[in-house]
Amino acid sequence: MVTLYLPIVKFILSLHLQMSKPQLGHLFTLGQGIILCAGRKNITQIQHAAKGDRHLSSTTNFLNHSPWCVNRMQRRRMERIIKRISAKAGDTCAPVFLIVDDTCCTKDKSTRKMEGLSFQYAHEAGKTVWCHCLVTTHVVAAEGSYAWDYRPYYSEKYCQAQRLPFKSKNDLALEMVEAFPIPTNERVYVLMDSWYTSEKVVNACNRKGFHVIAAVKTNRRIRPAGISLPLDDFAQQYIRKSDLHSVMVEDQGRYWVYPYEGPVSDIENVKLLLSWKDEYTASSKPQVCLLCTDLSLDLVTIQRYYHVRWNIETGYRYFKELLGFDHYQLLSLQGIERFWAIQFLTQNFLECQRQEWMKQTPNLTLGDVVRRIREEHFGQMIVYVYQQALEKKPLFDILKLLRLSA
Repeated sequence: MVTLYLPIVKFILSLHLQMSKPQLGHLFTLGQGIILCAGRKNITQIQHAAKGDRHLSSTTNFLNHSPWCVNRMQRRRMERIIKRISAKAGDTCAPVFLIVDDTCCTKDKSTRKMEGLSFQYAHEAGKTVWCHCLVTTHVVAAEGSYAWDYRPYYSEKYCQAQRLPFKSKNDLALEMVEAFPIPTNERVYVLMDSWYTSEKVVNACNRKGFHVIAAVKTNRRIRPAGISLPLDDFAQQYIRKSDLHSVMVEDQGRYWVYPYEGPVSDIENVKLLLSWKDEYTASSKPQVCLLCTDLSLDLVTIQRYYHVRWNIETGYRYFKELLGFDHYQLLSLQGIERFWAIQFLTQNFLECQRQEWMKQTPNLTLGDVVRRIREEHFGQMIVYVYQQALEKKPLFDILKLLRLSA
């Protein structure tokens, strides 16, 4: 019989999740089904793709009500990834990047019974959508790119109705930064867009010994020569092309950069890069403003490190288009949050598998890994059917075991 994909079984078992045998069976089925399922990935389609032999109600009960601890799953998964990063890094001095951002899981406006939904502004859509919003972190280290942690963001109105303490997106980001374990002898850089570049988040990073490289809005105030004025006013009134450095960043092109060192709003003693891409025009606002708390980095390195932040954007795309991160149709928040945790576990498994296969085949993507697993699974089915045919098993029995119709 075509069995579960052995590497994902080994990966889950190595986490020692203290689940019962039936619970592990559900977890194996969901993990494999998320990978094998093409197209829409609700629980029905995921279970069908994995050829699960349990009733659908049993799977939804596993997500909604079964007594297992999602925090333990998160903790054990993170411990496994940190050990992998530390072991692979060895004696190298390559930094660890912790990336902070948020994403929306959009739902149809007619969806009303699903818990936790609210109208939120989605940057990718450029408008307000009916959705669940998550603040997430992503880790890039030792050539690996791992989805790390998440916190659901609920509107203040929803929190008041449910009698929950309201936490802003910055509060949630701060929680995940403070919870991030410090890898042994590793430099950690926290990468953020301008939404999260607040004094309290930067100070939290400083307390942990982390450096920050983040975008800032051009209305932030700086104090060159003790005079306080907004960044955009300073750029338009005082910067000329002769003041700029021409910087070529690998795979990104040329930037015209003006470096400033000093306070930015309430954040003290940072290096700030005002950047124009490709061409500079007189009296124009900078297209990108980057803040860096590591004063030892040069202009090219700051630009290159910040470009690593793109990993979380591609990660969201893989999550949604490849793994169906926002395809769920569960109603309870507990079930939805458990589904997200299983998605994070699945992404980490795929990334670990990608690292292993890249020893033989370089430049693989997560999409390549998923396609290869699907091809291997299909090959297993062909071999199984061939073996059954040699044994002269009735076609109806083969189709029934594979849960296929003629």
